[in-house]
Amino acid sequence: MGDVDMSKIIKNNYTEVDYENWPEDERVELIDGQIYIMAPPSRVHQEVSMQLSVLIYNYIASKGGRCKVYSAPFDVRLKDKNDKISRVQPDISIVCDEKKLNDKGCDGAPDMIIEIASPSSLSRDYVVKVNLYQNSGVKEYWIVNPHKKSIIVFRMNQNDEYNEVDQYSFDDTIKVGIFEDLKIDFKNISM
Repeated sequence: MGDVDMSKIIKNNYTEVDYENWPEDERVELIDGQIYIMAPPSRVHQEVSMQLSVLIYNYIASKGGRCKVYSAPFDVRLKDKNDKISRVQPDISIVCDEKKLNDKGCDGAPDMIIEIASPSSLSRDYVVKVNLYQNSGVKEYWIVNPHKKSIIVFRMNQNDEYNEVDQYSFDDTIKVGIFEDLKIDFKNISM
């Protein structure tokens, strides 16, 4: 959610209790025992996030779908294959299993996550979160980079791995894999 100032990564072995007790005026994520302090998102980040959320929400509503769309800040509790807990706040989360939803957010892997990349969050979005989301069972992960006008899409295969990786630009129309017929035309995403 927003930019991460890499100099503000606190390198210790923090726990879920530390995350839950963190001061409310400071947005953070807990990934693999590290606390990442989040910077406020930019205007462009918010515009892209809002437009994508609305497109996905409208699609689900038009189909009478059961999936829910949540924009950051929305807490997602993930457990990897080694039972290590991470707590993240993806820019957009799509959850189709209502049993995963609670008053705090989502307990388990959303079906799809979209992160809006910024210059200070690149290594986190392109490396740390790819591994985290794959190991936690997120079926589809998009990294939308408005600065480079690029989109990278990771889709999980039958072996629970992201072996399908596709790259797009803001000139492309991209099919959302978790839905039957939703396509997002990035030429219509304005910044």
